Order: sequence, then C-alpha cells, then structure tokens
Amino acid sequence: MHFERLAELYERARPPYPDALWRRLAALGVLEPGRRALDLGAGTGQATGPLVAAGLDVTAVEPGARLAELVGARFPQARVIRSTVEEADIPARSFDLAVAATSVHWFDLDVALPKIRGALTSRGKFAVWRNAFGDPSAPVTPFRERVQEIASRRDAPPRPGPGESQTEEWASRLEAGGHFEVECTEEFRWSIMLDDRQIRDLFTTFSDWSPVEAEQASEAVRELGGSVTEDYVTPLIVLRPV
Repeated sequence: MHFERLAELYERARPPYPDALWRRLAALGVLEPGRRALDLGAGTGQATGPLVAAGLDVTAVEPGARLAELVGARFPQARVIRSTVEEADIPARSFDLAVAATSVHWFDLDVALPKIRGALTSRGKFAVWRNAFGDPSAPVTPFRERVQEIASRRDAPPRPGPGESQTEEWASRLEAGGHFEVECTEEFRWSIMLDDRQIRDLFTTFSDWSPVEAEQASEAVRELGGSVTEDYVTPLIVLRPV
C-alpha cells in the first residue's frame, strides 16, 4: 500500500488542514468536548489530533499497520481500530460525529455509507473534507504550469470519480444512496510556501505521482528560484443522517 510504505514521510510532508476548517466545525457545534467521534481512514492522524485536542472521545479506523501504529503512538487518548471502513466492527448508533478527512475517495460508498449511517446517533453528523492540492480558481502559476506539463506526459487513465475540488459532485455522490443529505458545503482557500525538498516529499506522497515525477517537480522549484507559493482549497461537506 502506497501510504503504508511512506507513513513517516506522509506525516512530515502533508500540510495540516487549515485553521478556518476547524473554526467552522466548532461553529457548527460538532466539536463539543465529550462528543464521540469516528475518524475514518485516519492515516497518520491529521484529523485525529485536532479532534482529540478539542476534547472529543475519538475512535480512529485505519487499515495500514504502520499508519495505525503511528496514530496510536501519537494520540494514546484515541482508540485505534486497524481495519478498512467497510470491514470495521463499529458499534451501532454510538457516535455523534464521523469524519472522512482525505479518505472518502478510497471508500466503497455502497458499503461504507450505510455503515457510517448506522454508526451515528439520530442527530449525528458526517463531515467530509480534504486538502485539494492546487486551487482551480487561483491564477495558474509558472510552477503549476510545470506540474501540468509533468502530468501530461503520463500514459495512464485519470482517476475515477469526481476530482479533488469538485465539491458539488462529491456532495451529490454522498447523497445518492439515500443514507445522508447535505447540510452545508464550504470551501476554504489558503496558500503555503514550499521549497524544493518539501515539494519532492509532498509529491512523493501522492498516490498517482512516481518518484521520478516528484523529483521533476522538485527540479522545477529549483529552476523557479528555490521556493514556490502553492494555492490550495479545502472543500468541506457536512451531512446529516436521513
């Protein structure tokens, strides 16, 4: 598994979710201390940590052995279930919040959505978000032109399903099974400056980028002056059980 092999690099290279996202979740009332949260596809715990810090009782579900080990070591307050979402033994009607942070695109939604619905209380919420690397509404930078050039040389089919920042398409897909309805959608735009090493490490963690391509992206940064500003968007979809 790609992420399992790169667990430590993933933790180091992936930027955290923006503060604006967490402020919005708090304003929606889903981060109240004592609530029970289910972090689905927890990875290295980039959502687990803030949920624990907010005072929630967190259960993290992660199939990768090394990733699950990292989450447990970093956040001993959280319970860790080593399993896919589809196969996890999750108690029914036991959680006030379920989150899928940069993970829902890996789920078999026909199996996962009814399971998540069954895990939530009647007033529970399901929050889905991810960091989309490259804001399509931002002006295209010279670095983004180089990234597009590298990707265009691939002889591989595009990923199935909606793209990272196609928020409305994802919202429709998450509603389609009749288990949830969308309560709100929002997008948080932000920027970060990265040097050539950070770009190489970050792009290496992308499942559709090869190490050679990641090094080419790093070389582009060096040729463009040694650092670049990347414009990102973090779409948030909050759903309630039907």
